[in-house]
Amino acid sequence: MTLRVDWSRFGALVTSEAAVAALLLSLRTATMSTVLCLLFGVPMALALARSRFPGQRLVRAVVLLPLVLPPVVGGLALLSTFGRRGLLGETFEVLGIQIAFSTTAVVLAQTFVALPFLVLSVEATLRASGARFEAVAATLGATPGTVLRRVTLPLVLPGLVSGAVLAFARALGEFGATLTFAGSLQGVTRTLPLEIYLQRESDADAAVALALLLVAVALLVMLATHRPRGLS
Repeated sequence: MTLRVDWSRFGALVTSEAAVAALLLSLRTATMSTVLCLLFGVPMALALARSRFPGQRLVRAVVLLPLVLPPVVGGLALLSTFGRRGLLGETFEVLGIQIAFSTTAVVLAQTFVALPFLVLSVEATLRASGARFEAVAATLGATPGTVLRRVTLPLVLPGLVSGAVLAFARALGEFGATLTFAGSLQGVTRTLPLEIYLQRESDADAAVALALLLVAVALLVMLATHRPRGLS
């Protein structure tokens, strides 16, 4: 892409109104989906790593299913659930809430595909750290809330950060589920990957320039949050 991009037009291509709107929407929705991944993913990882319950393997498989599921299938599943004639969509329509083909749909689609990355990262960190420090804290009289806040979360912080970065990067690049569930409305649901796809049909140079921009943004996010071992 670096060799193919038209550098004489690069600035104009990546600062066009459509490109800027798509990039800002992608950053905003990816951030929101990462927050949702943290809110739902951390409890899931804790439950999978620290407890035993009937059907645990099935629950874990369902949580990680988006890793192997084609994004378009995920988008269809979300549409069947939250669409105008979906399982829950009709109820939301009665309440005056439309989810499908809205910015909310973009966030849900991104969360759907990004959540497993955070769950895997946090669960792996929890299993690697073991439960001995939590057991000692509980023995000394710490309440479950205190153990979670003062022991568990600090222990899993590296995995939490890594998982959040991976989730953000995956959400930033999401295409199939977003297009299927949210559509491509400029300024509302047209994220940068969708803008790249549309530009590919009309202006190949613009598509390559925007693709390079997306790669650069993802790389900057990874570099900004990466901390080599041994550095504080």
